[in-house]
Order: sequence, then C-alpha cells, then structure tokens
Amino acid sequence: MDRMQTVGAVSKNLGVSSRMLRYYEQIGLIESRRTEDYAYRVYDESAVRRLRQIIILRKLRVPVKQIREIFDNRDAACVVEVFERNINDLDEQITALSTVRNLLNRLVRELREKADMRLKLDYLGDNNVFAVLDGVSFPNNTIREEVSMDELNKANENLNRLEDKDVRIVYLPPMTVAAAVASGEDCEGKAIGMINAFVNESGLLKVKPDTRSFGFDRSEGAAKIGEPSKTYEMWVSVPDGFDVPAPLITRKFGGGLYAAHVLQNWDFSLWRLLGEWVEASDKYDAVMGPAKWESKETIFGQCLEETLNFYNYAQTGTMNELQLDLLYPIKRK
Repeated sequence: MDRMQTVGAVSKNLGVSSRMLRYYEQIGLIESRRTEDYAYRVYDESAVRRLRQIIILRKLRVPVKQIREIFDNRDAACVVEVFERNINDLDEQITALSTVRNLLNRLVRELREKADMRLKLDYLGDNNVFAVLDGVSFPNNTIREEVSMDELNKANENLNRLEDKDVRIVYLPPMTVAAAVASGEDCEGKAIGMINAFVNESGLLKVKPDTRSFGFDRSEGAAKIGEPSKTYEMWVSVPDGFDVPAPLITRKFGGGLYAAHVLQNWDFSLWRLLGEWVEASDKYDAVMGPAKWESKETIFGQCLEETLNFYNYAQTGTMNELQLDLLYPIKRK
C-alpha cells in the first residue's frame, strides 16, 4: 500500500508552501486524495514523486506552462524540444549578462585611469567614457539591447523595491461579508473550501454577481513570509440580510484605503516589498491594528488578499486564470 503524506508533511519535507501545492493541484500537475478515515488531504507516493520532478524542473527554470507540456507529452522528441528552447533562452541570457559584465569592467578601468578620488557624476558624460559605451553592443544572437535593459530594470525593482508606478491606491467600500475561519493544517485550503461550498449551495452568484472575496492570515503573532498559516479567514461579500449558515459568520467590514499590488508568480515575498513601499512613502502611512475577532465588526487595519476574478474562479474552480491583489491598509499623511 502507498504511504500517504499530509499537505503539512509534504510542505515541510520538500520545502513547498501549501499554497503552491494547492496551485499545482488545481492546474492538474498533481493530485491529492481524501480518505474516509482521515480529515486532511493526503498525497500518495506517485504524487510526491511527481512533485519532486516539478521542483527539479522549476529549479532548472522551466516555466510551469512548459512543465505541463512535458507531463502531457510522452514523445521524447517533444520533451527534448522543450528543454532545447530553455537552453537557447539561457544561452541568450548568459551572452547578454556577459556583455554587461565586460562593459562594466571596461568602464571601471577607464574610470581608474582618468578619474581622481573625488569623482563627479558629470564625468560619465566624458567623450572617452562615451566612446567605451558606444563601442560595445549586444551580439546579434542575443536579446535586443533595449529588451535586456528592460529585463534588468524589472529584476532590480523586484529585488530592491517597488516604485510608485508599481503600486495602486484603491478604496474598498463598506460591505457585509460571510466569513469562514479554519485552523490547523491546510487551514487556508479548508477556509477556501467552505466559502466555495457556501457560494455554490446558496446561489450567491445569481443574487450578487459582483461579489468580492478576500482572505488573510489571522494567526497569533506575525507569521514569516513563506511559513504556513495557523489560522486563516476567508470572506465573500453578500447582500445585507443574506442567510449565512453556521459555521460561517456574518461580518460588517467598514472599508478603507489600501496600497495594492498584483501578486506575480505566486511570490509572496512581494508582501515585504509592499510594506517597504508604504514605510518609505511621503504620502501615506500604514494603518495596522489588532483585530477583535470575537466582534462581528471587523476593524480597519488588516492586510488582505483579494481574488480579482472571483466570479470566474467560483464557477470553474480552476486557478489557471486566478489573480490575487495584495492589499496593505494605509491612510494619507
């Protein structure tokens, strides 16, 4: 008999977040089971083996879309073609980065020869330095120079900070929400499952097609980025007076102003970058406060994750088109 592993065990053993596991599962890369004598989702040996393959391919920088292509195709020639495309992409990146390195080395040598210890920035406009830069171009077999610089700028932004152009300022209006709370292993998945079941069983989308859905970690203490939640709460907006059966509860959300940034590539380290943007802003201050969970009046000051295309997601149950907005509570200075 296969040895079954829980979501928590697989997440810990392989270093993959429960969110990423659920994403891989919902796009069809892996499958989980629910056994009659066990409350949690579990993975058998074949699913764990497939997950190891996915992890290896991701570390080799193979995109998820191409991983699906590999698993869906048993023709070795087609799989080789996928790998060769990635090799070509890497060759182009290596060539471009090598060119940048050579350019910087030449610039350093030129500066050491011509500049004194009190270097002025206008020296970079010197004819000799300009000649060095003008004499270096990207080879024809690599990405265009303007594309290379654009990619380098994007990488620099992601690694260092978000700029004003990367962050939207949005206002969430007051709303009534049905809230699902789950704790323990895979609490986020359980809370999402409770909300999805409620939406389908109540016919909410027919009554309120503009419904919105939010989720957040409400664990005791601040969880580190990448660590699994201990308690998770999920909302879906409902009309006033709409029947919300237990164990779900009805909350009143007062709304507020938020700094927003769309989650990219399921990289939740963007939360840190968004927080740093707020801290550095000369226009906005953070508004973070302890929530009183026993109250049905939810206070402003909670970071939220909004499912942007919830209507489509609730109908299809697939994450192929899922987008999340990271929402950080703020106020004007």
